[in-house]
Amino acid sequence: MTNFPWLSVITFAPMIGVLFILLIRGNPEVEARNTRAVALWTSLITFAVSMGIWVKFDNAIVGFQFEEKAVWMESLGLAYHLGVDGISMFFILLSTLLTVLCIAASWISITDRVKEYMISFLVLETLMIGMFSALDLVLFYVFFEGVLIPMFLIIGVWGGSRRNYAAFKFFLYTLVGSVLMLLAILTMIFESGTADITTLLNHDFPVSLQPWLWLAFFASFAVKVPMWPVHTWLPDAHVEAPTAGSVILAGVLLKFGGYGFLRFSLPMFPIASADFTPFIFGLSVIAIIYTSLVALAQEDMKKLIAYSSVAHMGFVTMGCFAANQQGIEGAIFQMLSHGVVSAALFLVVGIVYDRIHSREISAYGGLVHRMPFYAFIFMVFMLASVGLPGTSGFVGEFLILIGTFQVNTWVALLGATGVIIGAAYMLYLYRRVIFGELTKEDLKKILDVSPREIAVFAPLILIVFFMGIYPIPFLDVMHSSVENLLERYQSALAAHDAVAILAK
Repeated sequence: MTNFPWLSVITFAPMIGVLFILLIRGNPEVEARNTRAVALWTSLITFAVSMGIWVKFDNAIVGFQFEEKAVWMESLGLAYHLGVDGISMFFILLSTLLTVLCIAASWISITDRVKEYMISFLVLETLMIGMFSALDLVLFYVFFEGVLIPMFLIIGVWGGSRRNYAAFKFFLYTLVGSVLMLLAILTMIFESGTADITTLLNHDFPVSLQPWLWLAFFASFAVKVPMWPVHTWLPDAHVEAPTAGSVILAGVLLKFGGYGFLRFSLPMFPIASADFTPFIFGLSVIAIIYTSLVALAQEDMKKLIAYSSVAHMGFVTMGCFAANQQGIEGAIFQMLSHGVVSAALFLVVGIVYDRIHSREISAYGGLVHRMPFYAFIFMVFMLASVGLPGTSGFVGEFLILIGTFQVNTWVALLGATGVIIGAAYMLYLYRRVIFGELTKEDLKKILDVSPREIAVFAPLILIVFFMGIYPIPFLDVMHSSVENLLERYQSALAAHDAVAILAK
């Protein structure tokens, strides 16, 4: 299996689906039905192949697996180079799974420009998989920035009443930071003589250059996470995006920043990363506490979940820069858990929005009387979001707090307050929407979840409990890669300290 270009297959399989969709002809109803079918089957096949890669993934191998390399631009020394390790493996799986669920969730709700909508999601899937598997700096940048285009269209064409404002805000915020990262990439290539990420992971960049490269990459990754105070684009994007757009945005795109810190900042600029760790800890604590309090004051369900995402990603950045086994593995696990749980919560909001066309919390109340299955589904993901033991949310936060506690007790204690505030706003949301008397007339005839909607939520519920009860299969995959990252990071710090001592 390792001799076959499996990563290229899953990266570009969605584009084959795009070609088939472009060939579909017929009356609007038939065309839309066939388009949905092609998009769903394409995403299912892509997900199945990605599952096969996970099955064949060797946990004992430290480096990259399923590597593919071919000359791309010989004169510039660029290559088409793909590979996967324990850090990127699950993000590819997350991308392929959520694409399937997004297409299924949009089956009825999207009736306008169905062909263009499905094409946008399939192109987005190709770019997301390519970003997580790219092992060439320029190739990584192409995929990393390419994601902006289909997501801009998804928000701007199929979004709400303020979709144009939200789409342009999303585009400009993410583009400005990425321009600085491009300058850093060019500097790295000129300084090292290569764009190959596997080589750069072992390259010692000058200590004087590392802070500037670190800050340039930080400018891009901080916006993607998003970290406070560059998080303000996220609530607008979530509120205006269609439900499936919010799912991908929260489930996958927010992970680009955390993945970037682990793939580039820590291993390539270890000295700068250590120097900027207090800065990251400070921003992370502010994000956890401040945005949790902001979430508590929200009246729009989507905005509340959007602000909760900023708080949860604050835990991720805290774990990444704790720079120990528990912290980094907890950060990766938390990103996976948040990808599933936040995606599910946006789907939960989409269920009632499709029926009532309101996201205001005050528009609901007493739904348990008409929608008992919906109330159960909502409860599962609400409890996972607050980190109930036995769910995926608990494992990631627990590991992050343990890892951070070993480095800085106060940061861990302050971060832990976010767990308490998170329980407050999620329980408050659930009580107002689900419990109480059913007094509003438009809710008295509301229908419970359909079999199609149950089929969308079922795999997410299984994943939440599987990750929460038996996390070992996930931690085992990432363990060797995280150990290798930490070995590189700690040896670089030790060498730097030794040089500093000799200089004295």
